[in-house]
Amino acid sequence: MQIDTNVLDLATTLQVGDVVFIRVRARPFREVATATASWTNHVGIVVANSGTETSIAESTFPLSRTTSLKRFAARSEHGRIAIARPRQPLTALQQVRLSEAVRHRMGIWYDTGFNLHSRRQFCSRFVREVLAESADIRVGELETFKELLARQPDAALGFWRLWYFGRIPWERETVTPASLLRSPALELLFDGIVQPAHAAANRSGGAQA
Repeated sequence: MQIDTNVLDLATTLQVGDVVFIRVRARPFREVATATASWTNHVGIVVANSGTETSIAESTFPLSRTTSLKRFAARSEHGRIAIARPRQPLTALQQVRLSEAVRHRMGIWYDTGFNLHSRRQFCSRFVREVLAESADIRVGELETFKELLARQPDAALGFWRLWYFGRIPWERETVTPASLLRSPALELLFDGIVQPAHAAANRSGGAQA
């Protein structure tokens, strides 16, 4: 794992279509990380990058939206971020299609049931479908809750029973941030701790003093 870069430097390396992984602190998402034996529990995709401002599209609660890389990174526990890029480079036309695919998915309610086939969205499904629709790139593994939880004896089944009001939907298909991160269609470019923009500015100012 690489360490100690800053969000401004990281932004200059990103391209439209890059997939950005973080770890958010909310309890349900921590349980997602445990159930998938992975540090990451949330994912977004770069939809625009001017060099100075990078926009991340994400499905989040309550509605899907775009946000800045700075805000996205600031939500990650301990500042950890991973960046993965499609091994198949996106053409200019595919980048335009990606922006359109994102736009069509803005303002959709978040699916707290993590159902791959619902009318709502959740983060890993959002990224998976945007890449598939815009560039025919398939990322992530489809799996049922039964398959997912059977592999992880440490998963908190009691929590998930409460989450699903007593009945875990064992046959429901889903896709997870962890399976996107493991996808052979993506190349891992960065995995490390990112310092906020103000920390980088303070260091720079101190060096010049």
